[in-house]
Amino acid sequence: MRTLRTVSELRAALRAPRRGERTIALVPTMGALHEGHIALMRRAREDADEVVVSLFVNPAQFTDDADLAAYPRDEVRDAALAAEAGADLLFAPSPEEVYPPGFATRVEVHGPIVETLEGAHRGAEHFHGVTTVVTKLLNMVGPDVVYFGQKDAQQVVVVRRLVADLDVPVRIEAIPTVREPDGLALSSRNVHLRGADRERALALRRGLDAAEAAHAAGERDAGRVRAAARDVMTGLGVEPEYLELVDPDTLSPVGTIAGPVLVTVAARVGTTRLIDNTTIGHDDGRR
Repeated sequence: MRTLRTVSELRAALRAPRRGERTIALVPTMGALHEGHIALMRRAREDADEVVVSLFVNPAQFTDDADLAAYPRDEVRDAALAAEAGADLLFAPSPEEVYPPGFATRVEVHGPIVETLEGAHRGAEHFHGVTTVVTKLLNMVGPDVVYFGQKDAQQVVVVRRLVADLDVPVRIEAIPTVREPDGLALSSRNVHLRGADRERALALRRGLDAAEAAHAAGERDAGRVRAAARDVMTGLGVEPEYLELVDPDTLSPVGTIAGPVLVTVAARVGTTRLIDNTTIGHDDGRR
C-alpha cells in the first residue's frame, strides 16, 4: 500500500498503466479506524480492482472546535490497518491540500434531509461540510463505487441525493453497522467512553431493541413504538437528543408503520455523543 499526500500524486497513481478495464472503490474515512471501517474496506476489496482509502479529518463538517480538536488521530495505526484490509492507496492529505488558500466553493444539499435529525442538532452546516468534501473526493479519485457505513444513515441519504442531483457516475453502497459483542455500534468516538459511561452507552442499542420488539409484537403506531424505545433509554439513565421513526429514503416522519421504517437515535453519554439506528417493517408492505 502506498500513502499519498497530494491530489497530483493520487491522480498520477490512478493513471498508472494497467492491463484491461479496472474498477476503483473509495472508502472515505476520518481515521481512528475500527472494525466498521475495516468491513467497508474488505467489501471494497471483494468488489473492486483498486481500493483507495481516504484519511482526512474534515474541519468543514465540525460545528464545534472542541469536538474537532478531540477527534482521535493515529495515522500510523490507521495505515497499518488499511494495508492489512487490502487497501492499495491511502490518501492522507493535509487540510491545506483539500482547502487551499483562496478556496471559496461549497456544495450544499438543501431541504428536510439536511435539516432534520443530525441537521437539527448539529446544524445543516455539518452536512454542507460533508457534501463539499465528498464532492471533492469524488473528483479527486473518480471511483466507480463508494462505501459508507449504515450507522451514518442520514449521511448516506444526503450523499445519494448529492450524486443523483449532480449526475455523478458513482454507486453508493451502505454496509451494515458493525457492533461490539454486547451490541454497541462501533464508532471512533467510543474511545472517549469511560467507566460507567461505557455500560450506559448500551442504552441506544437497548432502545432500538425495544422498538424492534414492539413492532414484532404487532404495534404499528410509530408514536407508541417511539415511546417504548424512549422509556427503555431513560430507564437506563440516557435521555435521547432525538429518537425518531422516519422514511429511510426521505427521512420524513412516519405515523404508521406500513413498510420499512428507519428508527434513528442520538444521545450524549457523559461527554460523548453517539448515534445508532435500525430498520423495522421490512415485510409490512407485503401483507
